[in-house]
Amino acid sequence: MQVAPIRHGNNKNIGESIPMNLENTLLMIPGPVPVAPRILRAMSKPMIGHRSKEFGDLYNECRSTLQELFGTKNDMYIISGSGSCAMEAAVGNIIGEKDTLVTIENGKFGERFREIGERYGSVRSVKFDWTKGESIDLEKVESALAEGARAVSLVHNDTSVGIKNPAQEIGELAKKYGALFIMDGVTTIGGDEVHVDKWGVDLAVVGSQKCIGAPPGLSAISVSKKAWDAMVEKPPYYMDLKAYRKSAAKETAQTPYTPALPLFFALNEALRIVKEEGLEERIKRHSKFAEALRAAADAMNIEMFPKLNKYSKYSNTVTAMYIPTGIDDKKLRGGIKELGIQVSGGQGSLEGKIFRIGSMGNLSKLDILGTVQAVEIVLHRHDVVKKMGPGVEAAASVLK
Repeated sequence: MQVAPIRHGNNKNIGESIPMNLENTLLMIPGPVPVAPRILRAMSKPMIGHRSKEFGDLYNECRSTLQELFGTKNDMYIISGSGSCAMEAAVGNIIGEKDTLVTIENGKFGERFREIGERYGSVRSVKFDWTKGESIDLEKVESALAEGARAVSLVHNDTSVGIKNPAQEIGELAKKYGALFIMDGVTTIGGDEVHVDKWGVDLAVVGSQKCIGAPPGLSAISVSKKAWDAMVEKPPYYMDLKAYRKSAAKETAQTPYTPALPLFFALNEALRIVKEEGLEERIKRHSKFAEALRAAADAMNIEMFPKLNKYSKYSNTVTAMYIPTGIDDKKLRGGIKELGIQVSGGQGSLEGKIFRIGSMGNLSKLDILGTVQAVEIVLHRHDVVKKMGPGVEAAASVLK
Protein backbone atom coordinates (compact mmCIF):
# COMPACT_ATOMS: atom_id res chain seq x y z
CA MET A 1 0.00 0.00 0.00
CA GLN A 2 1.37 3.42 -0.90
CA VAL A 3 1.36 6.08 1.74
CA ALA A 4 1.26 9.84 1.56
CA PRO A 5 3.49 11.39 4.25
CA ILE A 6 2.18 14.48 5.99
CA ARG A 7 4.63 17.34 5.41
CA HIS A 8 4.75 20.85 6.74
CA GLY A 9 7.17 23.73 6.26
CA ASN A 10 10.60 22.11 6.13
CA ASN A 11 9.16 18.90 4.61
CA LYS A 12 9.69 16.89 7.78
CA ASN A 13 7.05 14.27 8.44
CA ILE A 14 4.56 15.14 11.15
CA GLY A 15 3.29 12.05 12.91
CA GLU A 16 2.73 8.80 11.07
CA SER A 17 2.17 8.43 7.35
CA ILE A 18 -1.47 8.33 6.32
CA PRO A 19 -2.58 5.58 3.92
CA MET A 20 -3.75 7.09 0.64
CA ASN A 21 -6.65 4.65 0.37
CA LEU A 22 -7.77 4.87 3.99
CA GLU A 23 -11.38 4.55 2.81
CA ASN A 24 -10.58 1.03 1.62
CA THR A 25 -8.91 -0.16 4.83
CA LEU A 26 -10.78 -3.13 6.28
CA LEU A 27 -11.35 -2.68 10.01
CA MET A 28 -10.88 -6.02 11.76
CA ILE A 29 -10.71 -4.54 15.24
CA PRO A 30 -13.03 -4.94 18.25
CA GLY A 31 -15.04 -1.90 17.16
CA PRO A 32 -15.80 0.34 15.51
CA VAL A 33 -16.66 -2.06 12.73
CA PRO A 34 -17.15 -1.50 9.00
CA VAL A 35 -20.49 0.17 8.35
CA ALA A 36 -22.62 -1.17 5.48
CA PRO A 37 -23.32 1.33 2.66
CA ARG A 38 -27.08 1.31 3.26
CA ILE A 39 -26.43 2.31 6.88
CA LEU A 40 -24.15 5.12 5.76
CA ARG A 41 -26.82 6.28 3.32
CA ALA A 42 -29.39 6.31 6.11
CA MET A 43 -27.27 8.88 7.94
CA SER A 44 -27.73 11.33 5.09
CA LYS A 45 -31.51 11.53 5.49
CA PRO A 46 -32.97 15.01 6.07
CA MET A 47 -33.33 15.99 9.71
CA ILE A 48 -36.70 15.53 11.38
CA GLY A 49 -38.14 17.05 14.52
CA HIS A 50 -36.91 15.09 17.50
CA ARG A 51 -40.28 15.60 19.21
CA SER A 52 -42.20 14.47 16.13
CA LYS A 53 -44.22 11.34 15.51
CA GLU A 54 -41.65 10.34 12.86
CA PHE A 55 -38.92 10.22 15.46
CA GLY A 56 -41.19 8.59 18.03
CA ASP A 57 -41.99 5.75 15.63
CA LEU A 58 -38.30 5.29 14.78
CA TYR A 59 -37.34 5.33 18.46
CA ASN A 60 -39.95 2.74 19.37
CA GLU A 61 -38.92 0.48 16.49
CA CYS A 62 -35.31 0.57 17.65
CA ARG A 63 -36.27 -0.11 21.26
CA SER A 64 -38.48 -3.04 20.31
CA THR A 65 -35.77 -4.69 18.20
CA LEU A 66 -33.18 -4.11 20.92
CA GLN A 67 -35.41 -5.91 23.41
CA GLU A 68 -35.22 -8.96 21.13
CA LEU A 69 -31.43 -8.71 20.94
CA PHE A 70 -31.13 -8.34 24.72
CA GLY A 71 -33.56 -11.19 25.34
CA THR A 72 -35.68 -9.04 27.64
CA LYS A 73 -39.10 -7.57 28.28
CA ASN A 74 -37.54 -4.92 30.53
CA ASP A 75 -37.73 -1.22 29.70
CA MET A 76 -35.31 -0.13 26.97
CA TYR A 77 -33.78 3.29 26.33
CA ILE A 78 -31.25 4.67 23.85
CA ILE A 79 -28.69 7.26 24.92
CA SER A 80 -26.73 9.62 22.68
CA GLY A 81 -23.39 8.52 24.09
CA SER A 82 -21.02 5.58 23.72
CA GLY A 83 -21.10 2.30 25.62
CA SER A 84 -19.16 3.86 28.50
CA CYS A 85 -21.98 6.40 28.83
CA ALA A 86 -24.48 3.58 29.34
CA MET A 87 -22.11 1.87 31.78
CA GLU A 88 -22.06 5.05 33.85
CA ALA A 89 -25.85 5.36 33.60
CA ALA A 90 -26.21 1.83 34.98
CA VAL A 91 -23.91 2.50 37.92
CA GLY A 92 -24.82 6.11 38.62
CA ASN A 93 -28.56 5.49 38.88
CA ILE A 94 -28.33 2.78 41.56
CA ILE A 95 -25.08 3.41 43.44
CA GLY A 96 -25.05 6.21 46.01
CA GLU A 97 -22.43 7.40 48.48
CA LYS A 98 -23.34 4.74 51.04
CA ASP A 99 -23.67 1.87 48.55
CA THR A 100 -21.14 -0.79 47.60
CA LEU A 101 -20.55 -2.07 44.08
CA VAL A 102 -18.71 -5.36 43.61
CA THR A 103 -16.71 -5.16 40.38
CA ILE A 104 -15.40 -8.26 38.65
CA GLU A 105 -12.17 -7.38 36.86
CA ASN A 106 -10.46 -9.72 34.41
CA GLY A 107 -9.98 -7.21 31.62
CA LYS A 108 -9.64 -3.53 30.81
CA PHE A 109 -13.38 -2.92 30.77
CA GLY A 110 -13.95 -4.68 34.07
CA GLU A 111 -11.55 -2.10 35.48
CA ARG A 112 -13.67 0.63 33.91
CA PHE A 113 -16.65 -0.40 36.03
CA ARG A 114 -14.47 0.07 39.11
CA GLU A 115 -13.36 3.51 37.97
CA ILE A 116 -16.97 4.52 37.38
CA GLY A 117 -18.15 3.03 40.66
CA GLU A 118 -15.56 4.97 42.64
CA ARG A 119 -17.16 8.20 41.41
CA TYR A 120 -20.51 7.33 43.00
CA GLY A 121 -19.98 5.06 46.00
CA SER A 122 -17.76 2.37 47.48
CA VAL A 123 -16.22 -0.39 45.39
CA ARG A 124 -15.16 -3.90 46.38
CA SER A 125 -13.02 -5.22 43.55
CA VAL A 126 -12.62 -8.89 42.73
CA LYS A 127 -9.48 -8.82 40.62
CA PHE A 128 -7.94 -11.42 38.37
CA ASP A 129 -4.65 -10.84 36.56
CA TRP A 130 -5.97 -9.99 33.11
CA THR A 131 -2.43 -9.29 31.88
CA LYS A 132 -2.02 -13.06 32.16
CA GLY A 133 -5.45 -13.80 30.73
CA GLU A 134 -6.88 -15.19 33.96
CA SER A 135 -10.49 -16.39 34.10
CA ILE A 136 -13.03 -15.54 36.79
CA ASP A 137 -13.08 -17.67 39.95
CA LEU A 138 -16.72 -17.78 41.06
CA GLU A 139 -15.81 -18.62 44.65
CA LYS A 140 -13.97 -15.31 45.00
CA VAL A 141 -16.95 -13.46 43.56
CA GLU A 142 -19.29 -15.20 45.98
CA SER A 143 -17.07 -14.30 48.93
CA ALA A 144 -17.21 -10.63 47.92
CA LEU A 145 -21.00 -10.69 47.56
CA ALA A 146 -21.42 -12.46 50.89
CA GLU A 147 -20.04 -9.33 52.59
CA GLY A 148 -23.05 -7.42 51.27
CA ALA A 149 -23.39 -5.21 48.21
CA ARG A 150 -25.92 -3.08 46.38
CA ALA A 151 -24.88 -4.47 43.01
CA VAL A 152 -22.33 -6.53 41.12
CA SER A 153 -20.95 -5.65 37.67
CA LEU A 154 -19.67 -7.95 34.95
CA VAL A 155 -18.30 -7.47 31.46
CA HIS A 156 -19.87 -10.36 29.57
CA ASN A 157 -17.22 -10.30 26.86
CA ASP A 158 -14.02 -8.39 27.55
CA THR A 159 -12.39 -7.60 24.23
CA SER A 160 -9.11 -6.55 25.87
CA VAL A 161 -8.37 -10.22 26.51
CA GLY A 162 -10.76 -12.00 24.14
CA ILE A 163 -12.67 -13.83 26.85
CA LYS A 164 -16.38 -14.50 27.44
CA ASN A 165 -17.34 -14.52 31.09
CA PRO A 166 -20.04 -16.55 32.92
CA ALA A 167 -23.00 -14.18 32.99
CA GLN A 168 -25.62 -16.74 33.99
CA GLU A 169 -23.59 -17.90 36.97
CA ILE A 170 -22.98 -14.34 38.14
CA GLY A 171 -26.70 -13.68 37.84
CA GLU A 172 -27.42 -16.65 40.10
CA LEU A 173 -24.94 -15.35 42.70
CA ALA A 174 -26.44 -11.85 42.53
CA LYS A 175 -29.91 -13.30 43.20
CA LYS A 176 -28.60 -15.45 46.06
CA TYR A 177 -27.13 -12.45 47.87
CA GLY A 178 -29.80 -9.91 46.99
CA ALA A 179 -27.60 -7.76 44.76
CA LEU A 180 -28.56 -6.02 41.53
CA PHE A 181 -26.77 -7.38 38.46
CA ILE A 182 -25.20 -4.91 36.00
CA MET A 183 -23.92 -6.46 32.77
CA ASP A 184 -21.85 -4.93 30.00
CA GLY A 185 -23.07 -6.68 26.84
CA VAL A 186 -21.39 -4.15 24.56
CA THR A 187 -19.59 -6.78 22.46
CA THR A 188 -22.05 -9.67 22.66
CA ILE A 189 -25.54 -8.23 22.22
CA GLY A 190 -26.45 -8.65 18.55
CA GLY A 191 -23.68 -11.18 17.92
CA ASP A 192 -23.83 -13.80 20.66
CA GLU A 193 -26.26 -15.54 22.99
CA VAL A 194 -27.62 -13.03 25.51
CA HIS A 195 -30.60 -13.72 27.78
CA VAL A 196 -31.05 -10.73 30.05
CA ASP A 197 -34.29 -11.92 31.67
CA LYS A 198 -33.22 -15.55 31.98
CA TRP A 199 -29.90 -14.56 33.56
CA GLY A 200 -31.48 -12.09 35.96
CA VAL A 201 -29.69 -9.01 34.62
CA ASP A 202 -31.14 -5.83 36.09
CA LEU A 203 -29.24 -3.33 33.96
CA ALA A 204 -27.67 -4.38 30.65
CA VAL A 205 -25.89 -2.12 28.16
CA VAL A 206 -24.78 -2.24 24.53
CA GLY A 207 -22.87 0.06 22.17
CA SER A 208 -23.91 0.81 18.60
CA GLN A 209 -20.52 0.23 16.94
CA LYS A 210 -19.94 -3.43 17.77
CA CYS A 211 -22.04 -6.49 16.84
CA ILE A 212 -24.99 -4.34 15.73
CA GLY A 213 -22.79 -2.83 13.02
CA ALA A 214 -23.76 0.85 13.33
CA PRO A 215 -21.43 3.84 13.71
CA PRO A 216 -20.16 4.76 17.19
CA GLY A 217 -22.00 7.25 19.36
CA LEU A 218 -25.13 5.55 20.67
CA SER A 219 -25.75 3.10 23.49
CA ALA A 220 -28.78 1.34 24.89
CA ILE A 221 -29.72 0.19 28.37
CA SER A 222 -32.37 -2.17 29.70
CA VAL A 223 -33.84 -1.60 33.17
CA SER A 224 -35.65 -4.16 35.33
CA LYS A 225 -38.40 -3.45 37.86
CA LYS A 226 -35.96 -4.36 40.61
CA ALA A 227 -33.57 -1.71 39.33
CA TRP A 228 -36.34 0.92 39.18
CA ASP A 229 -37.14 0.22 42.81
CA ALA A 230 -33.49 0.79 43.76
CA MET A 231 -32.87 4.13 42.03
CA VAL A 232 -30.89 6.77 43.94
CA GLU A 233 -32.35 10.18 44.74
CA LYS A 234 -29.67 12.13 42.87
CA PRO A 235 -28.73 10.31 39.63
CA PRO A 236 -26.46 11.73 36.90
CA TYR A 237 -28.21 14.62 35.16
CA TYR A 238 -27.80 13.67 31.49
CA MET A 239 -28.11 9.93 32.19
CA ASP A 240 -31.04 10.13 34.60
CA LEU A 241 -32.96 6.97 33.69
CA LYS A 242 -36.17 8.27 35.25
CA ALA A 243 -36.02 11.16 32.78
CA TYR A 244 -35.66 8.66 29.92
CA ARG A 245 -38.64 6.69 31.22
CA LYS A 246 -40.79 9.82 31.52
CA SER A 247 -39.96 10.99 27.97
CA ALA A 248 -40.46 7.56 26.41
CA ALA A 249 -43.88 7.25 28.06
CA LYS A 250 -45.24 10.37 26.35
CA GLU A 251 -47.89 10.02 23.64
CA THR A 252 -45.09 10.64 21.16
CA ALA A 253 -42.08 8.72 22.48
CA GLN A 254 -38.90 10.78 22.71
CA THR A 255 -35.62 11.17 24.55
CA PRO A 256 -35.25 13.74 27.35
CA TYR A 257 -32.46 15.55 25.53
CA THR A 258 -31.75 16.17 21.84
CA PRO A 259 -30.85 12.85 20.22
CA ALA A 260 -28.05 12.40 17.67
CA LEU A 261 -30.51 12.07 14.78
CA PRO A 262 -28.14 10.81 12.04
CA LEU A 263 -26.94 8.10 14.40
CA PHE A 264 -30.52 7.10 15.19
CA PHE A 265 -31.21 6.80 11.45
CA ALA A 266 -28.13 4.58 11.17
CA LEU A 267 -29.05 2.46 14.19
CA ASN A 268 -32.55 1.89 12.86
CA GLU A 269 -31.17 0.69 9.52
CA ALA A 270 -28.57 -1.51 11.23
CA LEU A 271 -31.23 -3.14 13.37
CA ARG A 272 -33.34 -3.80 10.28
CA ILE A 273 -30.34 -5.61 8.78
CA VAL A 274 -30.10 -7.71 11.95
CA LYS A 275 -33.76 -8.67 11.65
CA GLU A 276 -33.39 -9.47 7.95
CA GLU A 277 -30.48 -11.80 8.66
CA GLY A 278 -32.23 -13.26 11.69
CA LEU A 279 -30.71 -13.08 15.16
CA GLU A 280 -30.09 -16.82 15.37
CA GLU A 281 -28.28 -16.87 12.04
CA ARG A 282 -26.30 -13.77 12.98
CA ILE A 283 -25.12 -15.39 16.20
CA LYS A 284 -24.12 -18.54 14.30
CA ARG A 285 -22.15 -16.43 11.82
CA HIS A 286 -20.26 -14.59 14.55
CA SER A 287 -19.48 -17.89 16.26
CA LYS A 288 -18.30 -19.51 13.04
CA PHE A 289 -16.03 -16.57 12.17
CA ALA A 290 -14.34 -16.71 15.58
CA GLU A 291 -13.95 -20.48 15.25
CA ALA A 292 -12.29 -19.98 11.85
CA LEU A 293 -9.81 -17.48 13.32
CA ARG A 294 -8.92 -19.86 16.15
CA ALA A 295 -8.44 -22.71 13.68
CA ALA A 296 -6.16 -20.52 11.56
CA ALA A 297 -4.14 -19.51 14.63
CA ASP A 298 -3.67 -23.16 15.56
CA ALA A 299 -2.57 -24.02 12.01
CA MET A 300 0.04 -21.24 12.14
CA ASN A 301 1.19 -22.26 15.65
CA ILE A 302 0.00 -18.98 17.15
CA GLU A 303 -0.86 -19.36 20.84
CA MET A 304 -4.25 -18.16 22.05
CA PHE A 305 -4.02 -15.61 24.84
CA PRO A 306 -6.65 -16.04 27.58
CA LYS A 307 -6.52 -18.94 30.00
CA LEU A 308 -9.90 -20.62 30.20
CA ASN A 309 -11.52 -22.48 33.08
CA LYS A 310 -14.78 -24.43 33.20
CA TYR A 311 -16.81 -21.22 33.34
CA SER A 312 -15.11 -19.09 30.69
CA LYS A 313 -14.94 -19.38 26.91
CA TYR A 314 -13.06 -17.80 24.05
CA SER A 315 -14.85 -14.74 22.73
CA ASN A 316 -17.14 -15.12 19.72
CA THR A 317 -16.49 -11.56 18.59
CA VAL A 318 -12.74 -10.98 19.01
CA THR A 319 -9.78 -13.35 18.98
CA ALA A 320 -6.76 -12.51 21.15
CA MET A 321 -3.41 -14.19 20.41
CA TYR A 322 0.18 -13.89 21.49
CA ILE A 323 2.50 -12.21 19.02
CA PRO A 324 4.67 -15.09 17.72
CA THR A 325 8.37 -15.28 18.48
CA GLY A 326 10.42 -13.82 15.64
CA ILE A 327 8.33 -10.73 14.95
CA ASP A 328 7.30 -7.68 16.95
CA ASP A 329 4.01 -5.79 17.17
CA LYS A 330 5.08 -3.00 14.84
CA LYS A 331 6.20 -5.35 12.07
CA LEU A 332 3.19 -7.63 12.45
CA ARG A 333 0.34 -5.13 12.63
CA GLY A 334 2.18 -2.62 10.43
CA GLY A 335 2.67 -5.26 7.74
CA ILE A 336 -0.97 -6.29 7.92
CA LYS A 337 -2.06 -2.66 7.61
CA GLU A 338 0.13 -2.22 4.53
CA LEU A 339 -2.00 -4.95 2.97
CA GLY A 340 -5.14 -2.90 3.69
CA ILE A 341 -6.34 -4.51 6.91
CA GLN A 342 -6.23 -3.09 10.43
CA VAL A 343 -6.10 -5.33 13.50
CA SER A 344 -5.63 -4.33 17.14
CA GLY A 345 -2.75 -4.71 19.56
CA GLY A 346 -2.74 -5.26 23.29
CA GLN A 347 -3.90 -2.68 25.83
CA GLY A 348 -1.97 -1.45 28.86
CA SER A 349 0.80 -3.83 29.90
CA LEU A 350 -0.26 -6.23 27.12
CA GLU A 351 0.93 -3.78 24.48
CA GLY A 352 3.48 -5.50 22.29
CA LYS A 353 2.57 -8.94 23.66
CA ILE A 354 -0.74 -9.81 22.00
CA PHE A 355 -2.74 -8.85 18.94
CA ARG A 356 -6.49 -9.04 18.47
CA ILE A 357 -8.72 -9.63 15.46
CA GLY A 358 -12.35 -8.54 15.61
CA SER A 359 -15.03 -10.68 13.98
CA MET A 360 -18.18 -8.70 14.73
CA GLY A 361 -20.75 -6.78 12.75
CA ASN A 362 -21.67 -7.14 9.09
CA LEU A 363 -18.54 -8.98 7.98
CA SER A 364 -18.27 -11.66 5.31
CA LYS A 365 -16.38 -14.93 4.97
CA LEU A 366 -14.07 -13.17 2.52
CA ASP A 367 -13.19 -10.58 5.19
CA ILE A 368 -12.15 -13.38 7.57
CA LEU A 369 -10.17 -15.27 4.94
CA GLY A 370 -8.50 -12.08 3.69
CA THR A 371 -7.42 -11.20 7.20
CA VAL A 372 -6.00 -14.66 7.84
CA GLN A 373 -4.15 -14.50 4.55
CA ALA A 374 -2.68 -11.10 5.45
CA VAL A 375 -1.43 -12.44 8.78
CA GLU A 376 0.08 -15.43 7.04
CA ILE A 377 1.79 -13.30 4.39
CA VAL A 378 3.42 -11.06 7.00
CA LEU A 379 4.54 -13.99 9.15
CA HIS A 380 5.99 -15.71 6.09
CA ARG A 381 7.87 -12.57 5.05
CA HIS A 382 9.59 -12.57 8.44
CA ASP A 383 10.25 -16.33 8.36
CA VAL A 384 7.94 -16.95 11.32
CA VAL A 385 5.96 -19.50 9.32
CA LYS A 386 7.80 -21.62 6.78
CA LYS A 387 4.88 -22.34 4.49
CA MET A 388 2.02 -20.30 3.10
CA GLY A 389 -1.47 -21.72 3.14
CA PRO A 390 -2.17 -23.75 6.31
CA GLY A 391 -3.85 -20.82 8.09
CA VAL A 392 -6.16 -19.98 5.20
CA GLU A 393 -6.94 -23.65 4.60
CA ALA A 394 -7.86 -24.17 8.25
CA ALA A 395 -10.13 -21.13 8.28
CA ALA A 396 -11.72 -22.09 4.97
CA SER A 397 -12.41 -25.58 6.27
CA VAL A 398 -14.43 -24.11 9.15
CA LEU A 399 -16.27 -21.67 6.89
CA LYS A 400 -17.15 -24.09 4.08
